[in-house]
Amino acid sequence: MRLERLNYNKIKIFLTLDDLTDRGLTKEDVWKDSLKWHQLFHEMLEEASEEFGVDIQGSVAVEIFSMQAQGMVMIVTMDEQQDDELLEDGFIEMQVTVDGSEDILFEFQDFEDVIQMAKRLNLVHIENGSLYSYKEQYYYYAADICGEDIHRAVAILAEFGNPSFASIHLIEEYGKIIIENKAVKKLVHFFS
Repeated sequence: MRLERLNYNKIKIFLTLDDLTDRGLTKEDVWKDSLKWHQLFHEMLEEASEEFGVDIQGSVAVEIFSMQAQGMVMIVTMDEQQDDELLEDGFIEMQVTVDGSEDILFEFQDFEDVIQMAKRLNLVHIENGSLYSYKEQYYYYAADICGEDIHRAVAILAEFGNPSFASIHLIEEYGKIIIENKAVKKLVHFFS
């Protein structure tokens, strides 16, 4: 689990699938709004409260973004105008918005890692995707990998890079497209 403070009343929490599994949870438990999920959520809020020195009470809005085979990102926004009665009781009200995604977005520090990743993906016949650059990082994005291939792709991508906290919309807007389609196939062709 990784925590990041975005501003004075927003915290980003990234949970990998391993984090959920270690706690005996699945993504379905989150969508079902289970008791185990509520317990984990309160533990995460306590950890964020300790790490960032904020008192999380009152109403919070939670946006959950599911990233296929990578985990999930939660944006927790604390209400700026907290009711005094809620503060006394230490009650937390959750408003949850869930967005599922089948897309894969990984970031790479070095272009050599991108080349090696492409060679490995090509060996398992995954040739699609796009390659971007943004803030001296490289981003591989794929929206068209299906079935078991998606798990193989994520395993290979994780060897050479990291799941991206940025959204593809940010990368498309502010980054530069290096290879728009069939990035793996083109990288292997030019760098074999």
